[in-house]
Amino acid sequence: MENWRRELKFDPLPPLLSSGKKALEYYARRDLLGEPTGPPRVLWNLPEAKRVLAGQQPDGGWKSRGAEKHPAINYRLIETWRRFRFLIQQYGFTREDPRAGLAAEFIFSCQTRDGDIRGFLANQYATYYTGALMALLIQAGYGKDPRIEKGFRWLLAMRQDDGGWTIPILTHNLDGPTKYRLTSEYARPLEPDCSQPFSHNWTGMVLRAFAAHPEYRKSAAALTAAELLKSRFFRPDCYSSYRAAGYWVRFDYPFWWNNLVAALDSLFLIGLPADDGRISEALEWLICHQGADGLWRISYAQPVKEEKVTASAREKKLWVSLAICRILRNFLG
Repeated sequence: MENWRRELKFDPLPPLLSSGKKALEYYARRDLLGEPTGPPRVLWNLPEAKRVLAGQQPDGGWKSRGAEKHPAINYRLIETWRRFRFLIQQYGFTREDPRAGLAAEFIFSCQTRDGDIRGFLANQYATYYTGALMALLIQAGYGKDPRIEKGFRWLLAMRQDDGGWTIPILTHNLDGPTKYRLTSEYARPLEPDCSQPFSHNWTGMVLRAFAAHPEYRKSAAALTAAELLKSRFFRPDCYSSYRAAGYWVRFDYPFWWNNLVAALDSLFLIGLPADDGRISEALEWLICHQGADGLWRISYAQPVKEEKVTASAREKKLWVSLAICRILRNFLG
């Protein structure tokens, strides 16, 4: 048994390999056991992947599932982001598949002349979504695309003075109604007050783009931001949005918001070692919080209570556990 599994009280592989989900089994065998599985294109025609692709529009995007209350918000971009995560991170799609390539082109169509991907916050800058979407696009095979390079130049120009990132509109002392108006109507984007501190939540999402890129992950900017991110493990954020420390231990996969698992995934790729004090503390936390079933809970933010054992909750728990096992194997194996 490999080193990382010796650190655990319970073997997580049996529930992952017996889940009945072909994609989960594929990644468990490939990433945790090192078995030859072939390219991920074997997953592209799974029924689950086809359900994610259902309803894709001719331009590559998807219609919003809910009411579109604010005309300045690009609800189709939000829905496309939601689905694109599953295509790339769960089913291994790349630009070689025309459907994934079409979705990527829809996302690129929302890139501004400056380089950011806009529409999540109406016309305000959304540094966090720009970075997170760029990470997916790089994983899909667009790492050398000049539009990705343009995105990196924009992200580097939008850093706070301390080397991290936040959402620019949050750096201004605005009341709630004003922020709501600016993020739901067409309004000139507010430039960041770069003297304000970074947000670990939004730095974590931006940093995914740097971690995904084979060159930018080696940059001084990436290392600086990585050091900032790990310094905030288990602590509240500096800003009111997603401020509670409990957000560090609310997990999801594919990744959406910043949390301990998503952050460690990036920090490994950037090159932080397991014997770093903050990294080892985080790894120890994960090891200590494994359940007797070999898996990890979706959230540890609230007191322990009996979880609903629905099929979707069980599947989400399996994917989160797979992501945690990858991290433990990467750092300890």
